[in-house]
Amino acid sequence: MEAMKMMKLFTLMMVMVMAVSAITVTASDAPAPAPASDATAVFVPTAIASLSALVFAFLF
Repeated sequence: MEAMKMMKLFTLMMVMVMAVSAITVTASDAPAPAPASDATAVFVPTAIASLSALVFAFLF
């Protein structure tokens, strides 16, 4: 039962990573934004990666 929960969590995390990657790719195809707005494009994937690392650290 625990293995199924972990597999669901792993699958969910992989889907999130794929979705963020797709969003980042489409964002890079857009015209160049102002330098001040560049921080958001880096912050969101970094925050998701950090949170996922913390979740896996607490689980294992």
